[in-house]
Amino acid sequence: MSESLPAVDFPRDIIKLKQPLRYFVEALRREGPVRIVAMGSSSTAGRADVVPYPSRLEMYLRQSYAEHLPKVRIDVLNRGKGGEEAPQEVDRFDADIFDDKPTVVLWQVGTNAVFRKQEFNFNEVVDKIAEGVGLLAKHTMDVVLIDPQYVTAMLRDDKAELSEKMVSEIRRIADDAKISVFQRWALMRHWHVNNNATFEQFLDPTDGDKLHQSDWSTFQVSRALCNSIVDATIAASWLPAEWKS
Repeated sequence: MSESLPAVDFPRDIIKLKQPLRYFVEALRREGPVRIVAMGSSSTAGRADVVPYPSRLEMYLRQSYAEHLPKVRIDVLNRGKGGEEAPQEVDRFDADIFDDKPTVVLWQVGTNAVFRKQEFNFNEVVDKIAEGVGLLAKHTMDVVLIDPQYVTAMLRDDKAELSEKMVSEIRRIADDAKISVFQRWALMRHWHVNNNATFEQFLDPTDGDKLHQSDWSTFQVSRALCNSIVDATIAASWLPAEWKS
Protein backbone atom coordinates (compact mmCIF):
# COMPACT_ATOMS: atom_id res chain seq x y z
CA MET A 1 0.00 0.00 0.00
CA SER A 2 1.19 3.52 -0.82
CA GLU A 3 2.19 5.65 2.15
CA SER A 4 0.04 8.46 0.72
CA LEU A 5 -3.14 6.48 1.35
CA PRO A 6 -4.88 7.42 4.60
CA ALA A 7 -5.34 5.20 7.61
CA VAL A 8 -9.05 4.52 8.00
CA ASP A 9 -11.00 3.22 10.95
CA PHE A 10 -14.07 1.01 11.25
CA PRO A 11 -16.44 2.64 13.76
CA ARG A 12 -18.41 -0.07 15.52
CA ASP A 13 -21.63 1.95 15.41
CA ILE A 14 -21.39 1.85 11.60
CA ILE A 15 -20.14 -1.68 10.92
CA LYS A 16 -22.02 -3.53 13.65
CA LEU A 17 -24.68 -5.84 12.22
CA LYS A 18 -28.05 -5.30 13.88
CA GLN A 19 -29.05 -8.96 13.83
CA PRO A 20 -27.11 -12.01 15.06
CA LEU A 21 -25.75 -14.47 12.49
CA ARG A 22 -27.30 -17.48 14.14
CA TYR A 23 -27.06 -19.88 11.20
CA PHE A 24 -23.44 -18.90 10.64
CA VAL A 25 -22.66 -19.52 14.32
CA GLU A 26 -24.37 -22.92 14.17
CA ALA A 27 -22.35 -23.81 11.07
CA LEU A 28 -19.09 -22.86 12.81
CA ARG A 29 -19.83 -25.48 15.46
CA ARG A 30 -19.71 -28.21 12.85
CA GLU A 31 -16.54 -29.44 11.20
CA GLY A 32 -17.64 -29.24 7.58
CA PRO A 33 -17.26 -26.29 5.21
CA VAL A 34 -19.21 -23.11 5.94
CA ARG A 35 -20.56 -21.62 2.74
CA ILE A 36 -21.26 -17.93 2.13
CA VAL A 37 -22.76 -16.67 -1.14
CA ALA A 38 -21.99 -13.13 -2.31
CA MET A 39 -24.74 -11.97 -4.67
CA GLY A 40 -24.52 -8.67 -6.49
CA SER A 41 -23.30 -6.68 -9.47
CA SER A 42 -19.86 -5.30 -10.34
CA SER A 43 -18.89 -4.47 -6.72
CA THR A 44 -19.19 -8.19 -6.10
CA ALA A 45 -17.97 -9.54 -9.42
CA GLY A 46 -14.84 -7.37 -9.41
CA ARG A 47 -12.90 -5.75 -12.22
CA ALA A 48 -9.75 -6.73 -14.07
CA ASP A 49 -7.52 -4.57 -11.88
CA VAL A 50 -9.41 -4.93 -8.58
CA VAL A 51 -9.44 -8.05 -6.44
CA PRO A 52 -13.15 -8.60 -5.66
CA TYR A 53 -14.33 -8.40 -2.08
CA PRO A 54 -15.60 -12.03 -1.87
CA SER A 55 -12.09 -13.39 -2.48
CA ARG A 56 -10.62 -11.10 0.14
CA LEU A 57 -13.39 -11.79 2.62
CA GLU A 58 -12.85 -15.53 2.31
CA MET A 59 -9.16 -15.11 3.12
CA TYR A 60 -9.78 -12.77 6.07
CA LEU A 61 -12.50 -14.97 7.58
CA ARG A 62 -10.35 -18.09 7.30
CA GLN A 63 -7.52 -16.25 9.03
CA SER A 64 -9.83 -14.95 11.75
CA TYR A 65 -11.19 -18.37 12.71
CA ALA A 66 -8.19 -20.57 11.94
CA GLU A 67 -6.61 -20.58 15.40
CA HIS A 68 -9.70 -21.43 17.44
CA LEU A 69 -11.69 -23.38 14.84
CA PRO A 70 -9.00 -25.13 12.77
CA LYS A 71 -11.36 -27.77 11.36
CA VAL A 72 -13.75 -25.23 9.88
CA ARG A 73 -13.28 -24.10 6.28
CA ILE A 74 -15.12 -20.97 5.15
CA ASP A 75 -15.88 -20.63 1.45
CA VAL A 76 -17.19 -17.39 -0.07
CA LEU A 77 -18.77 -18.00 -3.47
CA ASN A 78 -18.76 -15.02 -5.84
CA ARG A 79 -22.10 -14.70 -7.63
CA GLY A 80 -21.67 -11.16 -8.89
CA LYS A 81 -22.58 -10.07 -12.43
CA GLY A 82 -21.71 -6.56 -13.56
CA GLY A 83 -24.55 -4.26 -14.57
CA GLU A 84 -27.32 -6.23 -12.91
CA GLU A 85 -29.85 -5.00 -10.41
CA ALA A 86 -32.35 -6.70 -8.10
CA PRO A 87 -34.77 -7.87 -10.84
CA GLN A 88 -32.06 -9.83 -12.65
CA GLU A 89 -30.43 -11.02 -9.44
CA VAL A 90 -33.63 -12.40 -7.92
CA ASP A 91 -34.09 -14.41 -11.11
CA ARG A 92 -30.73 -16.05 -10.35
CA PHE A 93 -31.52 -16.98 -6.75
CA ASP A 94 -32.39 -20.61 -7.46
CA ALA A 95 -29.23 -21.42 -9.43
CA ASP A 96 -26.78 -19.04 -7.75
CA ILE A 97 -27.94 -19.13 -4.12
CA PHE A 98 -30.40 -21.83 -3.17
CA ASP A 99 -28.70 -24.67 -5.03
CA ASP A 100 -25.53 -24.02 -3.00
CA LYS A 101 -27.35 -24.13 0.37
CA PRO A 102 -25.26 -21.36 1.95
CA THR A 103 -25.26 -20.40 5.61
CA VAL A 104 -24.99 -16.68 4.83
CA VAL A 105 -26.07 -14.59 1.85
CA LEU A 106 -24.44 -11.20 1.32
CA TRP A 107 -26.54 -9.25 -1.19
CA GLN A 108 -24.93 -6.10 -2.59
CA VAL A 109 -27.77 -4.19 -4.23
CA GLY A 110 -29.16 -0.80 -5.17
CA THR A 111 -26.27 0.88 -6.96
CA ASN A 112 -27.35 0.35 -10.56
CA ALA A 113 -30.91 1.53 -9.86
CA VAL A 114 -29.36 4.93 -9.14
CA PHE A 115 -26.41 4.99 -11.53
CA ARG A 116 -28.42 3.65 -14.49
CA LYS A 117 -31.70 5.24 -13.49
CA GLN A 118 -32.81 5.60 -17.11
CA GLU A 119 -32.79 1.80 -17.45
CA PHE A 120 -34.28 0.85 -14.07
CA ASN A 121 -37.49 1.96 -12.40
CA PHE A 122 -36.48 2.92 -8.87
CA ASN A 123 -39.70 1.82 -7.17
CA GLU A 124 -39.76 -1.48 -9.04
CA VAL A 125 -36.20 -2.18 -7.92
CA VAL A 126 -37.08 -1.39 -4.30
CA ASP A 127 -40.09 -3.72 -4.52
CA LYS A 128 -37.87 -6.43 -6.01
CA ILE A 129 -35.34 -6.07 -3.19
CA ALA A 130 -38.17 -6.60 -0.71
CA GLU A 131 -39.42 -9.59 -2.71
CA GLY A 132 -35.92 -11.06 -2.80
CA VAL A 133 -35.50 -10.64 0.94
CA GLY A 134 -38.80 -12.44 1.41
CA LEU A 135 -37.59 -15.35 -0.73
CA LEU A 136 -34.33 -15.57 1.20
CA ALA A 137 -36.25 -15.57 4.50
CA LYS A 138 -37.88 -18.88 3.55
CA HIS A 139 -34.50 -20.61 3.80
CA THR A 140 -32.28 -21.43 6.77
CA MET A 141 -29.66 -18.76 6.14
CA ASP A 142 -28.56 -15.41 7.49
CA VAL A 143 -29.01 -12.46 5.15
CA VAL A 144 -26.96 -9.26 5.07
CA LEU A 145 -27.73 -6.51 2.56
CA ILE A 146 -24.84 -4.34 1.35
CA ASP A 147 -25.86 -0.84 0.31
CA PRO A 148 -24.24 1.33 -2.41
CA GLN A 149 -20.71 2.73 -2.51
CA TYR A 150 -20.11 6.36 -1.59
CA VAL A 151 -18.37 7.55 -4.76
CA THR A 152 -18.44 10.43 -7.23
CA ALA A 153 -20.91 8.88 -9.68
CA MET A 154 -23.47 8.34 -6.91
CA LEU A 155 -23.12 11.90 -5.57
CA ARG A 156 -23.61 13.92 -8.72
CA ASP A 157 -26.46 16.43 -8.68
CA ASP A 158 -28.85 14.19 -10.59
CA LYS A 159 -28.14 11.15 -8.40
CA ALA A 160 -27.27 12.31 -4.87
CA GLU A 161 -30.86 12.50 -3.60
CA LEU A 162 -31.75 9.18 -5.21
CA SER A 163 -28.67 7.57 -3.65
CA GLU A 164 -29.71 8.66 -0.17
CA LYS A 165 -33.23 7.43 -0.86
CA MET A 166 -31.92 4.03 -1.93
CA VAL A 167 -29.79 3.74 1.22
CA SER A 168 -32.88 4.58 3.30
CA GLU A 169 -35.07 2.09 1.43
CA ILE A 170 -32.55 -0.71 1.90
CA ARG A 171 -32.40 0.04 5.61
CA ARG A 172 -36.22 0.06 5.83
CA ILE A 173 -36.51 -3.28 4.04
CA ALA A 174 -33.87 -4.80 6.30
CA ASP A 175 -35.51 -3.47 9.46
CA ASP A 176 -38.93 -4.77 8.38
CA ALA A 177 -37.43 -8.21 7.68
CA LYS A 178 -35.25 -8.18 10.82
CA ILE A 179 -32.03 -8.67 8.86
CA SER A 180 -28.81 -6.65 8.83
CA VAL A 181 -27.33 -4.08 6.49
CA PHE A 182 -23.60 -3.69 6.04
CA GLN A 183 -23.50 0.10 5.74
CA ARG A 184 -20.93 0.59 3.02
CA TRP A 185 -22.37 4.03 2.17
CA ALA A 186 -22.03 5.35 5.72
CA LEU A 187 -18.63 3.73 6.22
CA MET A 188 -17.10 5.25 3.09
CA ARG A 189 -18.65 8.62 3.90
CA HIS A 190 -17.01 8.38 7.34
CA TRP A 191 -13.67 7.69 5.69
CA HIS A 192 -14.11 10.72 3.43
CA VAL A 193 -15.25 13.11 6.16
CA ASN A 194 -13.26 11.86 9.16
CA ASN A 195 -10.22 10.07 7.72
CA ASN A 196 -9.58 12.46 4.81
CA ALA A 197 -9.87 9.78 2.14
CA THR A 198 -10.43 11.39 -1.25
CA PHE A 199 -12.82 10.28 -3.95
CA GLU A 200 -9.81 9.69 -6.19
CA GLN A 201 -8.54 7.17 -3.64
CA PHE A 202 -11.94 5.49 -3.49
CA LEU A 203 -12.13 5.05 -7.27
CA ASP A 204 -10.59 2.62 -9.72
CA PRO A 205 -8.38 4.97 -11.79
CA THR A 206 -9.29 3.10 -14.99
CA ASP A 207 -13.02 3.78 -14.52
CA GLY A 208 -14.15 6.84 -16.44
CA ASP A 209 -17.62 6.54 -14.92
CA LYS A 210 -16.19 7.24 -11.45
CA LEU A 211 -18.37 4.47 -10.05
CA HIS A 212 -16.23 1.45 -9.27
CA GLN A 213 -14.08 1.19 -6.19
CA SER A 214 -10.31 1.04 -6.29
CA ASP A 215 -8.33 -1.95 -5.13
CA TRP A 216 -7.46 -0.03 -1.95
CA SER A 217 -11.03 0.90 -1.01
CA THR A 218 -12.24 -2.61 -1.85
CA PHE A 219 -9.52 -3.94 0.45
CA GLN A 220 -10.72 -1.69 3.27
CA VAL A 221 -14.38 -2.59 2.77
CA SER A 222 -13.46 -6.28 2.82
CA ARG A 223 -11.62 -5.86 6.11
CA ALA A 224 -14.54 -3.97 7.62
CA LEU A 225 -17.03 -6.61 6.50
CA CYS A 226 -14.89 -9.36 8.00
CA ASN A 227 -14.82 -7.42 11.27
CA SER A 228 -18.61 -7.11 11.17
CA ILE A 229 -19.08 -10.84 10.71
CA VAL A 230 -16.57 -11.82 13.37
CA ASP A 231 -18.06 -9.31 15.81
CA ALA A 232 -21.50 -10.82 15.22
CA THR A 233 -20.23 -14.25 16.33
CA ILE A 234 -18.11 -13.54 19.40
CA ALA A 235 -21.06 -13.51 21.80
CA ALA A 236 -21.70 -17.21 21.14
CA SER A 237 -21.36 -19.05 24.44
CA TRP A 238 -19.22 -21.88 23.08
CA LEU A 239 -16.50 -19.70 21.52
CA PRO A 240 -13.18 -19.32 23.39
CA ALA A 241 -13.25 -16.80 26.24
CA GLU A 242 -10.37 -14.76 24.81
CA TRP A 243 -12.59 -13.76 21.89
CA LYS A 244 -14.91 -11.95 24.27
CA SER A 245 -12.41 -9.76 26.05
